Amino acid sequence: MAWYEDAVFYHIYPLGLLGAPEYNEHYAPVHRLRDLREWVFHMKDCGFNALYLGPCFSSGSHGYDTADYRMVDERLGDNDDLKELVHLCHEEGIRVILDGVFNHTGRGFFAFRDLEEYREDSRFRNWYCNVDFQGNNSYDDGFSYETWGGHDLLPKLNLYDPEVRNYHFDTVRFWISEFDIDGIRLDAADVLEQSFMRDLRGLTGSLKEDFWLMGEVIHGEYGRWVNENTLHSVTNYALHKALYSGHNDRNYFEIAHTIRRQREMGLGDDVHLYVFVDNHDVERIMTKLNDRRHYLPVHVLLYTLPGIPSVYYGSEFGIEGRKENGSDAPLRPQLSLESADMQDNDCLRIIRMLGDIYKREPALRYGEYRERELTTTKYAFTRGDLLVTVTNSDQEEYFDIGLEGEYEGALHGKRISPDNGRLRFTLEGNSAEVWIPALR
Repeated sequence: MAWYEDAVFYHIYPLGLLGAPEYNEHYAPVHRLRDLREWVFHMKDCGFNALYLGPCFSSGSHGYDTADYRMVDERLGDNDDLKELVHLCHEEGIRVILDGVFNHTGRGFFAFRDLEEYREDSRFRNWYCNVDFQGNNSYDDGFSYETWGGHDLLPKLNLYDPEVRNYHFDTVRFWISEFDIDGIRLDAADVLEQSFMRDLRGLTGSLKEDFWLMGEVIHGEYGRWVNENTLHSVTNYALHKALYSGHNDRNYFEIAHTIRRQREMGLGDDVHLYVFVDNHDVERIMTKLNDRRHYLPVHVLLYTLPGIPSVYYGSEFGIEGRKENGSDAPLRPQLSLESADMQDNDCLRIIRMLGDIYKREPALRYGEYRERELTTTKYAFTRGDLLVTVTNSDQEEYFDIGLEGEYEGALHGKRISPDNGRLRFTLEGNSAEVWIPALR
């Protein structure tokens, strides 16, 4: 099996976690990446075996306005720092993927600077989409261009241009040879040109066995991106939304329906979508939940429903984060493992237990998913020979499931036995359990 089918991801936004300045003055490198060493051991302690780190390369501000694809952001350090970090991760059994921001650049990128200076005579004018020297933009350049999301800071690249493609492909070759990374998360994959992603899949597969391509996709038919020719995985935003709103609304039908629909789309047990409850773009799960007790059932579902689970740095401690005045900064805070908020607590214990269960039970990676019982307030399903039960109500819930054999709860230690071929038991309100066959 490929490494990513066994992966449990930890997601770090390094510019935030490491307290980098908001804007890059492009001074001498400050070696903040070296401070991630202690986080590598924290990851391992929590059961994470893969790191999504990004963005890492030189930019003007938040990291997605790339200025240099082949130089680590000066606010984080230099290329040797990233090389050493990846090497340490590999020594500790942790794979590493980086952000690939290939849809657009920042205005500090060499091709855009050339366009600003030489305008119609720039040899890079075709590197960008819909450049119009009769127009203008918010920077008063005297020309307009297509952007990502309407942000003039992010001019959109023309991925049909062979030079642009070859530049990106050479960058990927450099990342693999220089840093030995294991995969790429493609930023804005839902607007990337499809043939570019297919060519990238062919290239990376030829360069490194089991190299993983995961795309950021918000909406749409995920099978358009996830197939044997394009990407291995995409961000499962549909399930992300269902996981918290299914608890806030006390409606497990939303979660179960999301799983059903994705399976009807051909995204079955052999397709490993990237599952998360929060990230650098959305509010923290503890902020989104109306009832903090739902942290347990939400994360049990994160680790047990089909997909590759991912936890965003700090959320294993239950920290909160809400967008303020349109800013994502509160979602991307500087943290220290030595601070009072980063000590052992119930949330961290839950993540550690789930990491241990996930490692011990291959059925959570490969076992067939089968829905067993469903109401608005209780949900039961099997993954192979494991039974998972969750509740979102304040009252205990009664389960009546057609299964043979005795089971033991991996979280709470309770044992249940069948009665005439059925498991009949109660589960405490706002709770969850992963039931493991007592006799194997």
